[in-house]
Amino acid sequence: MTMGNNSPDLKSGKGGSKDYSKYFDFSDAKVISEEEGKTTYRIKGRTVQINSNPDYKEGKRRGKQEIEVINFEDAETIRIMEQFREMNSHKQQYYFIATYGCQMNEHDTETMKGMLEEMGYQPVEDRTEADIILLNTCAIRENAEDKVFGELGHLKTLKLEKPGLLLGVCGCMSQEEGVVNRIMAKHGFVDMIFGTHNIHRLPQIIKESLFSKELVVEVWSKEGDIIENLPKKREGMRAWVNIMYGCDKFCTYCIVPFTRGKERSRRPEDVITEVRELARLGFKEVTLLGQNVNAYGKDFTDMDYTFGDLMDDMRKIDIPRVRFMTSHPRDFDDRLIEVLGKGGNLTEHIHLPVQSGSTAVLKKMSRKYTREAYLELVYKLKASVPDAVLTTDIIVGFPGETEEQFEETLSLVREVGYDMAYTFIYSPREGTPAAAMEDNIPLEVKNGRLKRLNDLIKEQSRVSNDRMLGELVEVLVEGESKNNANVLSGRSRANKLVHFEGPKELIGSFVQVRITDTKTWYIKGDYVAEAAAVL
Repeated sequence: MTMGNNSPDLKSGKGGSKDYSKYFDFSDAKVISEEEGKTTYRIKGRTVQINSNPDYKEGKRRGKQEIEVINFEDAETIRIMEQFREMNSHKQQYYFIATYGCQMNEHDTETMKGMLEEMGYQPVEDRTEADIILLNTCAIRENAEDKVFGELGHLKTLKLEKPGLLLGVCGCMSQEEGVVNRIMAKHGFVDMIFGTHNIHRLPQIIKESLFSKELVVEVWSKEGDIIENLPKKREGMRAWVNIMYGCDKFCTYCIVPFTRGKERSRRPEDVITEVRELARLGFKEVTLLGQNVNAYGKDFTDMDYTFGDLMDDMRKIDIPRVRFMTSHPRDFDDRLIEVLGKGGNLTEHIHLPVQSGSTAVLKKMSRKYTREAYLELVYKLKASVPDAVLTTDIIVGFPGETEEQFEETLSLVREVGYDMAYTFIYSPREGTPAAAMEDNIPLEVKNGRLKRLNDLIKEQSRVSNDRMLGELVEVLVEGESKNNANVLSGRSRANKLVHFEGPKELIGSFVQVRITDTKTWYIKGDYVAEAAAVL
């Protein structure tokens, strides 16, 4: 696994595109070495190794580079992991990973845990006991970044107490130029910065940082490759499976196309093999992941195979439940609707982000569909998928959004009848077109709109839950309730949270629960042992 980015000269940009003088005061900087595409500097007592750096210009390019399918288990990686296993056999080292953001970030964390444990590291729940701490970050909202920088402030004290601690920042935030700038300038105690495209190089990055005692910066700004055979540490009875990476939609508010690269699909045989293996291992539920799963297969040049075809093949695998996240309405085609209508292990819960109910706002967002087209899709889904349960994402206060346009969002929410929604106040992201738009809506107006929207969503959720009173619901039991150890908690096929009393032996199994009480965000019921025995 090699990379070909050339490292830049200190200020001139010679050999690369970056001028690192904006990150540090380079007046006293000294070039220590330049080899194999890496440049090492000594800057005010801190050694910094620049392997590669985030670059929005590179991130915007599509189709300029070939997508490679790479086997993780190459000779170099195997050798490095064996070295770490040997080291940990003599003195056990521990890791802690804090994860922020979406299911894709959670899945990346599973991969990093898998690599670390194959290197001989063991997990700890108390970060003060860790020898490696990684912050796997999210860039979708400004408050997500604020949380990470706040956490870095807390970790500085721990780093001073444990100088040998390796501290890394990875994930989507690391793909942003401004974030790398801020970390390098104000958080010099960080040891590693790496991005979403080179998570598979974690063993090499740890080795370079540990043995060189340098700040290692390696963030690839490229299309992105597909890495197969990555180790993963999955826990519980539910599993996430990446089927594709990246996004080509370039919605004006969204940083994801820059942080995750272009749309690129895994080969169907690799996805199917992975899901079959999960079924063999006893997993009860699989969620297929992608920034835009509906675009799956559109990048194949040697076959006509879409997401609908993949879901049809999922139906033939002996695993009880299959879900997917996340959909873009623009790519939700009739073939997929037809397959979802077949049911079986394909659950009726569909997450369908709308973002706004106003066609004018959707156009400014560059969503490439209208209010009417979205509603037509909803009607098709409800006609084809029995008992379809829809959830969504909505942004309020997008630049220029009028009161009338916000009312259009409220009316769409009423018409669709969502069971739940992730709602957000618009947050500008550096490097996106929307960040240059005039953000002319007062914060108090945005907060008021968010409250009105959330009140409506709560009302709809409660009405939906009330309709389930007396029904017998299949529940996958996940564990004890967070608030009451005597109550078990699980999810229905429609992804509703269900609480009920029952023996701990039920954890990890499917049971039938008769719904007896409803709340806004969850439902309660009685375990029906007779029905479970029949199943």
